[in-house]
Amino acid sequence: MKKLISLLLVLVLSAGILPTACAADEPEFFTREYPLYLFDTETKYTTELPLFFFEGAEDLPWIDLEEAADILNALMNELGGEQSFHLSYSKEGQVITLERENGYAMDVDFEHKAIFFDDYNAFLQHPASQSLLDMLSLSGFNEAGEPELFQRDTRASYDRYGEMKVLDLEDYGIDMLLKGERGYLPLQVINDFVYAPYTSNYILFNGEVMIFCNDEDMWDANNDCFTPLGELYFSAKPAARSQALADFGYNELIMMLDSQYGLSAKHSIPSFGKMFWEIGFDEPLDSTNPADADTALCNFINYYLDDLHSAFELPSWMTGYETSLQGTEGPSSRMDSKQTKLYGELRRQGMGENINPYEEVGNTAYVTFDSFKDDFKGSYYYEAAKEGVRLDDTIGLISYAGARINREDSPIENVVIDLSNNIGGSVNAAVFVISWILGEGELSVEDANTGAQSTLVYRADVNLDHEFDERDTLQGRRVYCLISPVSFSCGNLVPAVWKYTQAATLIGRKSGGGACKVQKMSTAWGTMLQISGNARLAFRKNGSFYDIDEGVDPDIYISRLETLYDREKLTQFINDLP
Repeated sequence: MKKLISLLLVLVLSAGILPTACAADEPEFFTREYPLYLFDTETKYTTELPLFFFEGAEDLPWIDLEEAADILNALMNELGGEQSFHLSYSKEGQVITLERENGYAMDVDFEHKAIFFDDYNAFLQHPASQSLLDMLSLSGFNEAGEPELFQRDTRASYDRYGEMKVLDLEDYGIDMLLKGERGYLPLQVINDFVYAPYTSNYILFNGEVMIFCNDEDMWDANNDCFTPLGELYFSAKPAARSQALADFGYNELIMMLDSQYGLSAKHSIPSFGKMFWEIGFDEPLDSTNPADADTALCNFINYYLDDLHSAFELPSWMTGYETSLQGTEGPSSRMDSKQTKLYGELRRQGMGENINPYEEVGNTAYVTFDSFKDDFKGSYYYEAAKEGVRLDDTIGLISYAGARINREDSPIENVVIDLSNNIGGSVNAAVFVISWILGEGELSVEDANTGAQSTLVYRADVNLDHEFDERDTLQGRRVYCLISPVSFSCGNLVPAVWKYTQAATLIGRKSGGGACKVQKMSTAWGTMLQISGNARLAFRKNGSFYDIDEGVDPDIYISRLETLYDREKLTQFINDLP
């Protein structure tokens, strides 16, 4: 039954977890050490790490802020040997500052019970980035300093810095603690606003071990079973949440979504706390029963957010993996399932089960991929090219297709990129494809929370010769792109960029949309999920940024969908176009 409180009182969240922090009967604050596993059961952090707890809330870990900085420094070296990344620690009065090597900082103010970022985007900027919101994870250089895969044209880049970001923890009923010279925050606060946004991973705690990973490290999708790391995480016996963890976890979830969900304005969600109350999810999410909380969260993501990027991935260890969570699929998800089935069946009827990703029909080359993948380190593409090996991912396919299309005495006049069954994937691979067609591929991004904006121009080394020139393009051939409602996320981004630059003619039906970069997140009680993050892909026209969430219309609408998969007829149709 919904709580009998006024709507005004809904905006006042649950009390903090230290109700007697200033009283004489302050609960005991104690330390325990735990191993930290990194991505698998074979790799550990160098030492066991101290976590801090209050008596009666031994499922709610806190972390020393200096230790938090040291952990992230070590993790960044583990992730990629990024010696240029460094987070320093300092304290002055009641303010502890974690400052990046680039000069941007996070100020934890214990007097005002808030966290201040002078520029949140710059604080989280990758050391290799040459733009404020650079979406590529690849630096563009190999270990020898040679150009590799991508070149960023900084002269054509555009950066507009966003507003100062303030996390008012007191407004969310979340406590912070200063004891002498040491400052402490609940671990999940650091997870949600530093670790996860910067690394797309998070630290999980199951009462026995700490694990740095995301859901993909827990579950073996190829064999449909848990990895050894997943087995380790779920080996802890399911348990009820303490009331302190229930209250904190609920409030922290609201603060995380208020700050990190990129489609709040489009979904008319001024406050997730208000929305949870309006739909009756406040009580189960604040329950000490973790299965009730996970079920409510699963339903909320699948039915109420229903944006296809957001997803409930794995339940908490406290719920247990054997517990059945009955999630209700939202209307957008149901429609997407129907469209995916329809276009997949139409293609099977027209082209069979085994699709050749590169095919020539007369004077037309067809390049087909159903997702964007960059499965290898940059240098490996060059080594494979020297050995004549064709790599089975997007970058490998495009390099092969480019060589075939541009070969001596090539008959190819038209190039058709088939994205009609493309559900998205790697931004790196998508930008590689965009740049192949455009020569100079422009990508614009806007942060929905801070208002920051960036445009960066990329070139791709398609022929893998460490140079960026005309030989990396299609050299004047006519380009077409097949799209459908299945074309989602990066499968929507690529045709959108080509349409607004008039680089390709789009054929088919309106694409499926999806503008936000996926952000991996977790809850304070250990549930794993992903959301549409704040980085929204856009195109820039007349100085304004327009996001692509609603999809893009084709230039040529196809009424008989089977035409998309009859390549003899489609080739003739294209050749007959004026």
